[in-house]
Amino acid sequence: MIDLSVVIAGIKMRNPVMPASGCFGYGTEYMDFVSPEQLGALILKGTTLLLKEGNKQPRMVEVSGGIINFIGLQNPGVEVVIREKIPLLLQFDVPVGANISGNTAEEFGELADRFSQVQGVHFLEVNISCPNIKEGGVAFGQDPKMAFSVTSAVRRRTSLPIVVKLTPNTSENVVIGKAAVDGGADALSLINTLKSCARITNYPSAGKYAWVEGGLSGPCIKPIALRMVSDLVKANLGVPIIGVGGIFSTEDAIDFLERGASAIQVGTANFVNPTVMPEIIRGLEARLEQTGCQNLAEWREKGFPVPETKK
Repeated sequence: MIDLSVVIAGIKMRNPVMPASGCFGYGTEYMDFVSPEQLGALILKGTTLLLKEGNKQPRMVEVSGGIINFIGLQNPGVEVVIREKIPLLLQFDVPVGANISGNTAEEFGELADRFSQVQGVHFLEVNISCPNIKEGGVAFGQDPKMAFSVTSAVRRRTSLPIVVKLTPNTSENVVIGKAAVDGGADALSLINTLKSCARITNYPSAGKYAWVEGGLSGPCIKPIALRMVSDLVKANLGVPIIGVGGIFSTEDAIDFLERGASAIQVGTANFVNPTVMPEIIRGLEARLEQTGCQNLAEWREKGFPVPETKK
């Protein structure tokens, strides 16, 4: 039997494949295509303390090689998520991660405390790419002191494992990652979307077109994500690295694993192919079987051999 299991932040996962927050809803929306139990873990849509209605439609535009979204963290707020969303997932044997976003370190701490009291939440993913209103709109993830402040605020309010999600919109990701680890992070995930803009036609009440700004994701960001993941792995910060960005196939996932990621998250690809994650998992199983490896650790130790091509 092929064993794809991994341990991330002390949590055993049956395989290294999970959805990126915001690209898989709360898991139940995709159940006609994917059972949560097929995945290594389930990352929920980002949650804030209070309801956020998000931006008006349209709030996503397709560009060459990806999409730009400016959804605005739409979610019903933590109390509704705890009351209505989490109970639906208790039937599944899969680790669940709550992705949290706040405007201040105190809000992050409060969210951590709320989710820590809920059965069915196994770890937290802390999104430090959101604006920090107290600091004039600077993102938490672009300043090591602020990254440390948020992570330590969460650490003080929870005993759950903490995964900190890093922004690509900085040249100091290793420094930011170290600050998060010093603050109590048990793992790091990267990358989030990149700042971008595009011209969108037929935009409501804007005449012929309008310029919109948002976060870029999709295949076009994979090379950037691979480089940033590589940098964090080389820095040897002592925690697992979860690779995210432009993963659409088994080969994409393998690229991140070869660069040192312990697990991967699949985002935009879910919009194009709702069965992409099970397909990647089956692809990884096939690759290990073809190369005579029984588990991911053995495959990694052997240098990720590829199957021999028949002549």
